[in-house]
Amino acid sequence: MMRTRPLKVALLGCGVVGSEVARIMTTHADDLAQRIGAPVELAGVAVRRPAKVREGIDPGLVTTDATALVKRGDIDVVVEVIGGIEPARSLITTAFEHGASVVSANKALLAQDGAALHAAAIEHGKDLYYEAAVAGAIPLIRPLRESLAGDKINRVMGIVNGTTNFILDKMDSTGAGYQEALDEATALGYAEADPTADVEAFDAAAKAAILAGIAFHTRVRLDDVYREGMTEVTAADFASARNMGCTIKLLAICERAADGGSVTARVHPAMIPLTHPLASVRGAYNAVFVESDAAGQLMFYGPGAGGAPTASAVLGDLVAVCRNRLSGATGPGESAYAALPVSPMGDVVTRYHISLDVADKPGVLAQVATVFAEHGVSIDTVRQQGKDGEASLVVVTHRASDASLTGTVEALRKLDTVRGVASIMRVEGE
Repeated sequence: MMRTRPLKVALLGCGVVGSEVARIMTTHADDLAQRIGAPVELAGVAVRRPAKVREGIDPGLVTTDATALVKRGDIDVVVEVIGGIEPARSLITTAFEHGASVVSANKALLAQDGAALHAAAIEHGKDLYYEAAVAGAIPLIRPLRESLAGDKINRVMGIVNGTTNFILDKMDSTGAGYQEALDEATALGYAEADPTADVEAFDAAAKAAILAGIAFHTRVRLDDVYREGMTEVTAADFASARNMGCTIKLLAICERAADGGSVTARVHPAMIPLTHPLASVRGAYNAVFVESDAAGQLMFYGPGAGGAPTASAVLGDLVAVCRNRLSGATGPGESAYAALPVSPMGDVVTRYHISLDVADKPGVLAQVATVFAEHGVSIDTVRQQGKDGEASLVVVTHRASDASLTGTVEALRKLDTVRGVASIMRVEGE
């Protein structure tokens, strides 16, 4: 039998995502009630600009006092979609203290203070759900922490930012330069006026921290994630990638060490073979590739941002939290029992593509090869093209640590025959 008394929901933020959450709650109210076992009622909407017209939302529900809203005591679930660290952090902890569970899409806050938020949720016996914080509409958090809870996850690698994937895809498919592709992404609404969070990989790094923490049952904070943006990727890099049968993607990579004793989390541009499933992810779409012992290889794909897709993930969490509320239970919280150390980037082992500008004269290749050998970096292939006394030398290594490669490059820069290091890019997915 359905309960007639509604579950009350407070919405913090009513921008692109928040307005979609409110719309779906209204237009799908009957279906949501049937799925949950009780009606859900939008009890208040906290915003910064109350005078703005919000279609479909009763103006009487709108308030600028978010703190008072979450302190009401009759709120069952708080949906936080305002983003940022403060006041979101204080509002979420206040919501727990006053009896509400929380659904959040706040990747930055969760990556920085997820452990403290989980602790607060447990202390007060409430839920903290955040499917929408990573990869928009793509079901990813719940499969990792529930569906694959009995498996051992070894690697999570994916495209988790639609803006950067659109830019890199445009550069690859049209030959456009970085700025030209960024300008198009901005014109189409894929990039913000200030795209720094996306193109410098802050957004993807926050998501990598969340994914690594869940996958490896270890607390991974934003500061633990190696981050490298994509603003230096050039058309020449794509040409080199094509010569190798690759393309370039901005990847979030979280992996367990071969001996199982540590984990790493990193975000950076990388060449990836065209045969890999992630290479075919186009436009502003996201995809995450998961490798585990028992399930093997899994890929999750779909729209990773936007009002409606992100609201879909929020509403999925809302339904789950409301069901828990009715049953008097809580869902899975933080699982950090493994407490594995997070290794620095210097310990990461992968392949590298290095492009050098060198003098076009005898003995240069031997000098370069000697430097690689002295630093214990094995060369896979070498390609040299020269003209008018100058040459381009492209070296692709076998697997090597980031620290050994860094030492190699520093030594190469000291050679009189090396005019400069044009680019260094990791090669993943092999």
